[in-house]
Amino acid sequence: MEEYAIVLDYLPQGRPEDKGFKKSPLILGVGESEFKLLEMIPKSNAIISVGEKIYIGANPDLRTKIVSVKRRISYRDLTHAALNELPFVLESIITSHEERFVNFFNQAQPINTRLHSLELLPGLGNKTMWNIIEARKNGPFKSFSDLTDRVRTLHNPQKMIAGRMVEELEERYEKYKLFVSK
Repeated sequence: MEEYAIVLDYLPQGRPEDKGFKKSPLILGVGESEFKLLEMIPKSNAIISVGEKIYIGANPDLRTKIVSVKRRISYRDLTHAALNELPFVLESIITSHEERFVNFFNQAQPINTRLHSLELLPGLGNKTMWNIIEARKNGPFKSFSDLTDRVRTLHNPQKMIAGRMVEELEERYEKYKLFVSK
């Protein structure tokens, strides 16, 4: 279960396609640990900012910004503003949890005899995959900068991971999920 979400969009008048007189404000966000896309109901006095980290966990006393999580949504349910914000928010989460994602490069294994999990990252080819595997034989990577210093063919791994997350959220690839919870 997600403890925190990052705001992708705030709809003070609700969704335009919702009909009726009882339109209520909505927050669209992405969970910080499992990357679930969520629709949340804000508290009436809450001031919401795009990019803001808000508590959505089980303890209602700590929920200062939301009343509840309304539902989990799909990528298709995001607004244009949320779609534009998503890659930047994901990169921000990746950077703030650097150790977790550097460990992906340290521990990534083959999926089968023809495919390695590193190859699922957009823009990472066979040559770079082998360079990563060779470099980690000299010890685990300690940071993204250590990773890019030791693997000269790898540029901006945070952007690659964020790109893969977007692909998984779009549900382009049902078979292999590296980062997004099912």
